[in-house]
Amino acid sequence: MQKKTIWDLGRATLEEYRARPKLPLVVILDNIRSLNNIGAIFRTSDAFLVKEIALCGITATPPSPEIHKTALGAEDSVAWHYYNSTAEAVIDLHRRGYTVCALEQVKESIELQNFQIEPTKKYAIIAGHEVHGVDPEVVNMCDCCIEIPQFGTKHSLNVSVSTGIALWHFFSHLTAVPPTTI
Repeated sequence: MQKKTIWDLGRATLEEYRARPKLPLVVILDNIRSLNNIGAIFRTSDAFLVKEIALCGITATPPSPEIHKTALGAEDSVAWHYYNSTAEAVIDLHRRGYTVCALEQVKESIELQNFQIEPTKKYAIIAGHEVHGVDPEVVNMCDCCIEIPQFGTKHSLNVSVSTGIALWHFFSHLTAVPPTTI
């Protein structure tokens, strides 16, 4: 097999990407402290046509060389907004008609593969602090909690990895059209 070149990949320009329809999906970052994680989530959000990212609390905002290091320019392609608190973002997204889902391990969580995505709904996924997860006050404001099942010795995945897994799940259920034709 021959590896694809940059031209074979047919990537959109920044202007073309911004004009493309986006998924009815928002990522909320609840006090993410690592700028590398923030950048990685921007890059993954770009890949899966996320409508916007809500940066909350201590979560850093672009422009930032550290965010750019992993975002590789996705901080310019994905729309983002800053909120003083995650609760403020959840209130705003509920007001805008979003179903808000915390990516968190709680007793009432739904395993990701069992979460039924309705194509007519708008969704927001909250990814939490690297050590403390999603703030319990915020969890209680959510419509549901989604959990990624794990079978190893660790109790959690890196926040950018778990966000990427969740975004792929939502993307694959919200798009009936193959990604190359969206």
